[in-house]
Amino acid sequence: MTKRLAGQRCLVTGGTKGIGRAIVDRFVAEGATVIVTARSAPAEPFSEYVEFLPGDTASPDHARKLVMTAQEKLGGLDVLVNNAAIQVEKTIVDTTDEEWDRIFSINVKGVFLTCRSAIPVMAEGGGGSIINIGSYDGFVADPGLAAYCATKGAVHALSRAIAVDHGDQNIRCNVICPGWIKTDMMDAYLDSVADPVEAAKTLDANQPIGRIGRPTDIANLALWLASEESAFTTGQLLVCDGGLTARASQP
Repeated sequence: MTKRLAGQRCLVTGGTKGIGRAIVDRFVAEGATVIVTARSAPAEPFSEYVEFLPGDTASPDHARKLVMTAQEKLGGLDVLVNNAAIQVEKTIVDTTDEEWDRIFSINVKGVFLTCRSAIPVMAEGGGGSIINIGSYDGFVADPGLAAYCATKGAVHALSRAIAVDHGDQNIRCNVICPGWIKTDMMDAYLDSVADPVEAAKTLDANQPIGRIGRPTDIANLALWLASEESAFTTGQLLVCDGGLTARASQP
């Protein structure tokens, strides 16, 4: 049986853990070759079909290097996944200038830089799929995440603009908007509360589907967006949150 991403050349940022690592592993399992970047090395080694390039996606030089490597070693680029992101757990009043600039440099400028470098290469190869990882916090706001919410709203808007501007080059751009997913970011939140075990139970209970999400839930959606099965889907914000944003507030 033919694998769904057989022969596809992919680039994944923030791909060493959590959602990013799940996407990398899923893509490789479906026949893709993947270039991965992150600031830190993976805890577990990648397969032979993955090349890891450490670096900061907020750097224009690093963004160019990633795409050049795809050209030189893979012969082009078919799929780009922008997953790299950080979080600042503060209200706007408590957020410093430095924190605001840093989170925007990674969460927004990093997406801008990799897309800007990748789009001409994708166009030269006949098209491609860009998958940006947004958040349900780009629609609603969790308390104490003002800067993070702002960055994800920006990613949502930028992605729609890319879809409109480059659709005639057969380049699609979509956003996956996760809700609560079991990642290091969620673990950091649980570590910050008085009773992490009880907080985790509350999070599960708050999801209409009865549990928080897993990185593989997002990876499965990314696989569909990377494949030709989604060839007519572009400019969309695809929420994957277990029904959280669909539910009205409880009395």
